[in-house]
Amino acid sequence: MTRQSTDPGILFDLDGTLVDSVYQHVLAWSIAIHHSGISVASWNIHRRIGMSGRSMLKQLLRGHRPSTTALTKLEERHDAEFKRLSTDIRPLPGAKELLRHLTRIRIPWAIATTGGRMATRRLLRHLDVPEKAVVVTGDDVAKAKPSPDVFLAAAQSLRLPIEHCIVVGDSVWDMLAAGRRRALAVGILAGGYSEDELSGSGAFRVYADPADLLEHQEDLGIE
Repeated sequence: MTRQSTDPGILFDLDGTLVDSVYQHVLAWSIAIHHSGISVASWNIHRRIGMSGRSMLKQLLRGHRPSTTALTKLEERHDAEFKRLSTDIRPLPGAKELLRHLTRIRIPWAIATTGGRMATRRLLRHLDVPEKAVVVTGDDVAKAKPSPDVFLAAAQSLRLPIEHCIVVGDSVWDMLAAGRRRALAVGILAGGYSEDELSGSGAFRVYADPADLLEHQEDLGIE
């Protein structure tokens, strides 16, 4: 049964939204792709962070026609490099405080990320996320972002209609995924996309980081 409430549910992306990990992903993908003998500029990788790894690789390597086996090896190399780099990752300003505040005032929230289950588990340690928190990863759905599946699954776990949720993310792919299911989209600048890019992709509001969002929570009907 769908949960009935006047409060919106908040569906958070993870990388670049709650934790400062986007550029570690860029570097990990850059190392993995370079190791395969293909040259791709880091800025080009960054423009696609937030998509599923497989979708991103298909775009970046279009023309090279990599096999399924080659794509899998690239993803595995990225995962290994990201694990090595992730020891330096920190929560974004206000991330812990925002989640604690939402819990305290009983606003339902969930984390919906394209990342795999193991990498997500490592990142969540930095946030002190409660064990019972709803977390949906790319391993839990058939299609990762820019498909809206992770957000839809997270909303269903909260027993809320997706249209009654606010999607908070740092990339245009988050904004597009939210729009496909008529969820309200809110952008975070910490992932490196500009305010114009996020707004142009459907963001209702754009904030610098979770601390900025917490400071302006009334904008989203949260009090």
